[in-house]
Amino acid sequence: MPSLRRRLIVSLSVSLVLFFGVTIVALDAVFRSLADRSLDELLDAQTVALIAATEMTPEGVTVTRLADPRLTTPGSGLYAAIDDGRRGWRSPSSIGAQVDFGSPLASGERRTVRAPGPEGGPVAVRSRGIAWRDDDGDTYALTFSVATTLEPYAQQLQRVRTQMFGWFAALAILLLATLAVLLRRSLAPVQQLEQEIRGIETGAREALSTRWPRELDGVATNLNALLAAERGRIVRYRNTLGNLAHNLKTPLAVMRASLHGATSVEELRAPFEREIDRMSGIVEHQLRRAAPGGGATVGQAAIEVRPVVADLRAALLRAHSHKDFSIENAVPEAVRFVGDRDDLGELLGNVMDNACKWCQSRVRVSATVEPQSPTRTRLRIVVEDDGPGIPDSELGRVLERGQRADEATPGHGLGLAMVRDAVGQYGGELRLARSAALGGARIELELPGR
Repeated sequence: MPSLRRRLIVSLSVSLVLFFGVTIVALDAVFRSLADRSLDELLDAQTVALIAATEMTPEGVTVTRLADPRLTTPGSGLYAAIDDGRRGWRSPSSIGAQVDFGSPLASGERRTVRAPGPEGGPVAVRSRGIAWRDDDGDTYALTFSVATTLEPYAQQLQRVRTQMFGWFAALAILLLATLAVLLRRSLAPVQQLEQEIRGIETGAREALSTRWPRELDGVATNLNALLAAERGRIVRYRNTLGNLAHNLKTPLAVMRASLHGATSVEELRAPFEREIDRMSGIVEHQLRRAAPGGGATVGQAAIEVRPVVADLRAALLRAHSHKDFSIENAVPEAVRFVGDRDDLGELLGNVMDNACKWCQSRVRVSATVEPQSPTRTRLRIVVEDDGPGIPDSELGRVLERGQRADEATPGHGLGLAMVRDAVGQYGGELRLARSAALGGARIELELPGR
């Protein structure tokens, strides 16, 4: 389909041509009507002057003095005649000119006709019938006629029409040029929207601008929302795959450690079944997380934190059995987390696994509830270790996906990023610092709790 600008200009051009055409026809009709009326008035004035100069004699009609000198000049274009039913009278200007003045009129009648004139040109003939009474009381029926050539009027009408066509054509061109400029300015946001969409397609932009005219604001807002949702969906699926792979490391490490320590198949059955169930739960949880939503919802039950920490403690001690360290579960029994148990297990599992990986001999998990804090940050869980800690310059970088403080240490750099995303879904906060008590890293989670 043609562009909007072209369609509008073509439509407006056709509308202007039709409108100006009708206007020109109407003005031409008005001008011709005024010209005909003026011509009739002029001929009436010539007729009255002719009547005033007329006298009746026994020989017939006589005109003593002609007011317009053109009536005395042959071929001047102004002619006059008086029909008395006998010989009549014709102006000297009609000598050699064949002008048909028409038939006689009764008293009081008036007539205007177009007739062939000299040299084939048309003339306008204005006739008037009167009853003439002389001094003796005799009455005569006279028809006074005045004719004028229409060539000057036709030329004047042609000039007016030419000027009118020229002015209207110039006005139409000016209007179309103005409309083209206005359309260019008015449709500039549409072109900008097209360019920005093309930029998104080529990867030069991530979203549309936020300032648009009211007519395009809803379109741009909805497109941005659609782009954000699609981008979030892709990121969520990518993160889910990374989270799934990362969370499966601990059960696999536990199973590997069990293989090295077991002496019979029966000894492997229980830990393997437990870790397989745990892996199935992790897969199901990540599949739920891949769907839109997540985070705290109304009506969720409160989960005891201490048993979750205890289960993770047992699994991590088995997974890191090559190290000699202890994990202290200092979480009070009354502390509860308001949210999904699998989310809490993922949060604490990643943080505690990092602490176990970096510690020297000790990891401590504690928790408190701050009744005066907002609901979403009321539960405070702290995981500390006695390892080297996180340098201040790396505190922000280690929270990004794929970033690690020590690239030489095995890992994928996903754990803290997963924790940050999960905490953000619950509206909580994640803080990294150095532990004053143990000297290593201190990771503080603020979550909904009671």
